[in-house]
Amino acid sequence: MAKNTWRIVTRGADGQLLIRDFDSPEALLKSHVQVGVDDCSTDLELRGAPVFRSLVGPMPEGRDVIRYETPEVFESLTKEWALPKAPRRRVRKPAAAPLQDPPAAG
Repeated sequence: MAKNTWRIVTRGADGQLLIRDFDSPEALLKSHVQVGVDDCSTDLELRGAPVFRSLVGPMPEGRDVIRYETPEVFESLTKEWALPKAPRRRVRKPAAAPLQDPPAAG
Protein backbone atom coordinates (compact mmCIF):
# COMPACT_ATOMS: atom_id res chain seq x y z
CA MET A 1 0.00 0.00 0.00
CA ALA A 2 1.44 3.38 -0.98
CA LYS A 3 1.95 6.02 1.64
CA ASN A 4 -0.39 8.88 0.84
CA THR A 5 -0.16 11.30 3.79
CA TRP A 6 2.81 13.60 4.30
CA ARG A 7 3.08 14.84 7.91
CA ILE A 8 5.20 17.63 9.40
CA VAL A 9 5.58 17.77 13.18
CA THR A 10 6.80 21.00 14.78
CA ARG A 11 6.59 22.54 18.24
CA GLY A 12 4.51 25.66 18.89
CA ALA A 13 5.50 28.60 21.07
CA ASP A 14 3.56 27.05 23.95
CA GLY A 15 5.53 23.78 23.72
CA GLN A 16 2.70 21.72 22.21
CA LEU A 17 3.35 19.55 19.18
CA LEU A 18 1.83 20.92 15.99
CA ILE A 19 0.96 18.37 13.32
CA ARG A 20 0.15 19.34 9.76
CA ASP A 21 -0.83 16.79 7.12
CA PHE A 22 -0.51 17.15 3.35
CA ASP A 23 -1.88 15.04 0.49
CA SER A 24 1.28 15.23 -1.61
CA PRO A 25 4.92 16.28 -1.42
CA GLU A 26 4.21 19.07 -3.90
CA ALA A 27 2.28 20.91 -1.19
CA LEU A 28 5.37 20.72 1.03
CA LEU A 29 7.50 22.31 -1.68
CA LYS A 30 5.54 25.54 -1.23
CA SER A 31 6.94 25.95 2.30
CA HIS A 32 10.17 23.90 2.37
CA VAL A 33 13.23 23.58 0.15
CA GLN A 34 14.00 20.10 -1.19
CA VAL A 35 17.69 19.24 -0.90
CA GLY A 36 17.65 15.64 -2.13
CA VAL A 37 15.81 12.34 -2.17
CA ASP A 38 15.96 9.45 0.27
CA ASP A 39 17.93 6.55 -1.15
CA CYS A 40 18.80 4.47 1.91
CA SER A 41 15.67 3.98 3.99
CA THR A 42 15.01 0.47 5.25
CA ASP A 43 11.32 1.13 4.49
CA LEU A 44 11.35 0.64 0.73
CA GLU A 45 8.27 2.81 0.28
CA LEU A 46 10.27 5.81 1.53
CA ARG A 47 13.02 5.46 -1.03
CA GLY A 48 12.76 8.31 -3.47
CA ALA A 49 10.84 10.49 -0.99
CA PRO A 50 12.08 14.08 -0.84
CA VAL A 51 14.52 15.26 1.82
CA PHE A 52 13.83 18.83 2.97
CA ARG A 53 16.16 21.44 4.44
CA SER A 54 15.60 21.95 8.20
CA LEU A 55 13.47 18.80 8.58
CA VAL A 56 14.44 15.33 9.80
CA GLY A 57 12.93 12.63 7.64
CA PRO A 58 11.39 10.98 5.84
CA MET A 59 10.41 8.38 8.43
CA PRO A 60 7.49 5.95 8.43
CA GLU A 61 4.53 6.47 10.73
CA GLY A 62 1.99 3.70 10.46
CA ARG A 63 1.02 2.24 7.12
CA ASP A 64 0.32 5.30 5.03
CA VAL A 65 2.09 8.29 6.61
CA ILE A 66 5.48 9.76 5.74
CA ARG A 67 6.64 11.88 8.67
CA TYR A 68 9.08 14.78 8.90
CA GLU A 69 10.05 16.54 12.14
CA THR A 70 11.95 19.66 13.02
CA PRO A 71 15.34 18.89 14.59
CA GLU A 72 14.11 20.11 18.00
CA VAL A 73 11.08 17.82 17.92
CA PHE A 74 13.19 14.89 16.72
CA GLU A 75 15.70 15.39 19.53
CA SER A 76 13.12 15.77 22.29
CA LEU A 77 10.99 12.80 21.16
CA THR A 78 14.09 10.63 20.81
CA LYS A 79 15.17 11.52 24.34
CA GLU A 80 11.69 10.73 25.69
CA TRP A 81 11.66 7.42 23.84
CA ALA A 82 15.10 6.48 25.16
CA LEU A 83 14.31 7.17 28.83
CA PRO A 84 13.92 4.02 30.88
CA LYS A 85 10.35 3.35 31.81
CA ALA A 86 9.49 3.42 35.50
CA PRO A 87 9.13 -0.14 36.77
CA ARG A 88 5.58 -1.26 37.21
CA ARG A 89 4.69 -1.80 40.80
CA ARG A 90 2.85 -4.90 41.83
CA VAL A 91 -0.05 -4.36 44.13
CA ARG A 92 -0.82 -7.26 46.37
CA LYS A 93 -4.43 -7.97 46.97
CA PRO A 94 -5.41 -8.66 50.57
CA ALA A 95 -5.81 -12.33 51.35
CA ALA A 96 -9.40 -13.48 51.10
CA ALA A 97 -11.10 -14.43 54.37
CA PRO A 98 -11.49 -18.21 54.80
CA LEU A 99 -14.91 -19.59 53.96
CA GLN A 100 -17.08 -20.49 56.92
CA ASP A 101 -19.62 -23.30 57.09
CA PRO A 102 -23.24 -22.09 57.08
CA PRO A 103 -24.98 -22.22 60.47
CA ALA A 104 -26.67 -25.56 61.18
CA ALA A 105 -30.45 -25.50 61.02
CA GLY A 106 -32.06 -27.02 63.86
